[in-house]
Amino acid sequence: MKMTTEEAFVKTLQLHGIEHAFGIIGSAMMPISDIFEPAGITFWDCAHEGSGGMMADGYTRATGKMSMMIAQNGPGITNFVTAVKTAYWNHTPLLLVTPQAANKTMGQGGFQEMEQMRMFADCVCYQEEVRDPTRMAEVLNRVIMQAKRNSAPAQINVPRDYFTQVVDIDLPAVVDFELPAGGADAVSQAAELLSGAKFPVILNGAGVVIGGAIPASMALAERLDAPVCVGYQHNDAFPGSHPLFAGPLGYNGSKAGMELISKADVVLALGTRLNPFSTLPGYGIDYWPTDAKIIQVDINPDRIGLTKKVSVGIVGDAKAVANTILEKLADTAGDEGRAARKDLIATTKSAWAQELSSMDSEQDDPGTTWNQRARDAKPDWLSPRRAWRAIQAALPGDAIISSDIGNNCAIGNAYPSFEDGRKYLAPGLFGPCGYGLPAVVGAKIGCPDVPVVGFSGDGAFGIAVTELTAIGREEWPAVTQVVFRNYQWGAEKRNSTLWFDDNFVGTELDTQVSYAGIANACGLKGVIARTMDELTDALRQACEDQKKGITTLIEAMINQELGEPFRRDAMKKPVAVAGISKNDMKPQQV
Repeated sequence: MKMTTEEAFVKTLQLHGIEHAFGIIGSAMMPISDIFEPAGITFWDCAHEGSGGMMADGYTRATGKMSMMIAQNGPGITNFVTAVKTAYWNHTPLLLVTPQAANKTMGQGGFQEMEQMRMFADCVCYQEEVRDPTRMAEVLNRVIMQAKRNSAPAQINVPRDYFTQVVDIDLPAVVDFELPAGGADAVSQAAELLSGAKFPVILNGAGVVIGGAIPASMALAERLDAPVCVGYQHNDAFPGSHPLFAGPLGYNGSKAGMELISKADVVLALGTRLNPFSTLPGYGIDYWPTDAKIIQVDINPDRIGLTKKVSVGIVGDAKAVANTILEKLADTAGDEGRAARKDLIATTKSAWAQELSSMDSEQDDPGTTWNQRARDAKPDWLSPRRAWRAIQAALPGDAIISSDIGNNCAIGNAYPSFEDGRKYLAPGLFGPCGYGLPAVVGAKIGCPDVPVVGFSGDGAFGIAVTELTAIGREEWPAVTQVVFRNYQWGAEKRNSTLWFDDNFVGTELDTQVSYAGIANACGLKGVIARTMDELTDALRQACEDQKKGITTLIEAMINQELGEPFRRDAMKKPVAVAGISKNDMKPQQV
């Protein structure tokens, strides 16, 4: 069939139902963007490509549908790197389209030239460059299918002079496939271990959400009366109201979950790569059960046994494997100690809920006094934990929320719970700042009838603040963003108090800046909240205003208390050996 290469490109997007693209317009992509509208594809022109990539991540994570990232070759494409790597560790299937400088000038150091394949080699599951215009549809189809199969971003690199070519192309077939359900022997071994367990525990990861395996894991948990923990930043991987839900592990997670999994003799790690950060000690509890039998289920065989000693490894889809294990359980599975186990789950959860609800302030390590000084300096300001309790009082039950990287957001890890998956869009283990706002914008594009709320500290929000100049346009949906305003990079400041004698280098932010004022200047609604009641009322009103098309930024004024450091395991007190002096500074010769 005769067609232009851009027609072949867009027709292939249509075959896969890719309806949304995020980025900034550029001449190298204009042949295809010119025909987006008649193809049913919406181009969301953000303020910065990095935020656009995180919008794509939020859209796909909230909906399960693939979206696309595209921008001008060179500097436009380089701005996607952080977002693509973020999506990689979030296991988000995205299409990364990287228009390339023209073949006839490559290697001459021309305008906006960059080696784009090498740049993304560690950020995508698959990448391919179009080698001939006649292969445009074939290569694009393969890249999209690889992204879906690996649940990760995949890249197509297209020399810009390959567009506007008339070629003879047969559109490719879209090949679906059945996900593996695990090897028969491995699944039987897992069922045998769980059938004989005295204290089985299930640990749900991102694969449970991505694979739609929450009902399957619930059926398995109820059959065994096993507590269910979730991985770090995967609070939506099990219904929060379920009596067997024990909460998130890892940094600032659920003490109940940590205490319960520490008693396990068998752990079913379902749909998780068991990232080491997700199982770091918390609240002074080194809870990982080193003597337990670990059953790890992951779609990627390279991840099984990588971080923890595993008794049984199962390569397969979380939903299919959970259902098959359930079928193979012995009739007596879960019977030993069932009543006592259920009682322990209930009492442990209750004790933690009471403790969490009474936690108002952050504690100082022995020998440090920053948190007490912060409370004394601003006695009438909200503490981070009081702010999170105020937020929980107003947050709609069906809301999709996002969180950013930073101290105040991390303090909130134990608070939100959800009844459904695809509700909690945390930045993941790549840990980029500036994720909170763009992620919920993408989620709202995909789920226009659902309330969305983003959360960011003021340092991280400064990276994404430029998006306020973009999202107020008529075609963009309304969202709500909460910014915790304490005028500091909190995580780094806590490190400074613990290991660097309060030497605060680069931790202080400009107290003259008002993010609510910037929002108002951009034609949005900016609100300042100073008390729990003000924050609860403002958030409740903002979620109502979303229905009316009003985007609200709530600037929550927070005292400068600092939560637990992210990486106690990676930091230590420095010592002076050779010594450093200003007198050793040599003037540069110019």
